[in-house]
Amino acid sequence: MPDIRKVRRRIKGVQNIAKITRAMEMIAASRMRKAQERGLAGRPYAEKIEQVIADLSALPDIGQQHPLLDKREVKKIGVVHITPDRGLCGGLNASLNRQLANFILQQKVPVEVIAVGRKGREFSVRNSCSLCAEFTHMSDKPSYLDTLPVSNIVIQEYTEGIIDMVFVSYAGFVSTMVQKPVMKQLLPVQPASIPGGQNVDYIYEPGAAEVLDGLLPRFVEMEIYHAILESIASEQSARMVAMRSATDSANELIGDLTLLYNKARQESITRELLDITGGVVALE
Repeated sequence: MPDIRKVRRRIKGVQNIAKITRAMEMIAASRMRKAQERGLAGRPYAEKIEQVIADLSALPDIGQQHPLLDKREVKKIGVVHITPDRGLCGGLNASLNRQLANFILQQKVPVEVIAVGRKGREFSVRNSCSLCAEFTHMSDKPSYLDTLPVSNIVIQEYTEGIIDMVFVSYAGFVSTMVQKPVMKQLLPVQPASIPGGQNVDYIYEPGAAEVLDGLLPRFVEMEIYHAILESIASEQSARMVAMRSATDSANELIGDLTLLYNKARQESITRELLDITGGVVALE
C-alpha cells in the first residue's frame, strides 16, 4: 500500500506546478496577442520592399552598382540565427537549432553564425560553431532601433567581403498552433525574373540607381527586424501552447493521484475497522 502522506505531499506539489504553468500560460497569451499584431502588421511592408528591391536589381546595368548586390564566389556564409532567450516553449528551440545544424552540414564552405537569442548562442558554443557576434536579452517588444546593431554587422561584413552570402534563420509564424522554421537568403538579393519585353511598373525619382542605394540598407534592416518580430510571435505562441499542455497534464496527474490517495485511505480505514472488530471478538 502506498504511503498516504507521500501521496498527499505529491498531490500538493503537482497542484503548485499546475498553478505556475497556468499563470505562465496566461502571461504568454497576453504577450502573444501583442506580438502577433506586431508581426502581422509588418508583413505587408516587408513583402513590398522585398518586391521593389528584386524588381530594381533586375533592371539593366543596376545589379552591379551596389556592394550589397555584388555576387561573388562564395567562400564563407553568414547566418543570422534568431532564437528565444528562454525555454519552456515546446520544441521550438530544438527545431530552430536542428535547422541550423543541418544547414551547416550541407555547406561545403565555412559558416559564420550571428546569434540573436541565448538559446541559439548556447547551441553554437556547445557545438563549436564559428560565432561572429551574439545579441541576448532582447526585449519582447523590440523597436526598429534595437535591431540595428544586428543589421549593421551584416551590412559591414558583406560589404567588406568577409562573408559572401547571408541567410536568416528564424521561426515563421503561421498560426497559434503552428510555427515553421525558416531559412531565407538575405544577401545577395535575388533579382526578380522579368519576361523579355516587359517593363517594371514603377517610375523612380530621381532615378533607379539612387533609389536602390537608399533602399538596400533599409531592406536588410527591415528583413532582420521583421524576422525578429515573427520569432517573438512564434515564441509566445509556442510557450502558451506548451504551458497549456503542461497544465492539462498536471491536472490529469492530480486526478490519478487523488484516486490513488482515496484508495489508500479506504484501505487504511478498512484495516483499522478489521482490527477493532477483531479485538471485540477476542474480548467476547
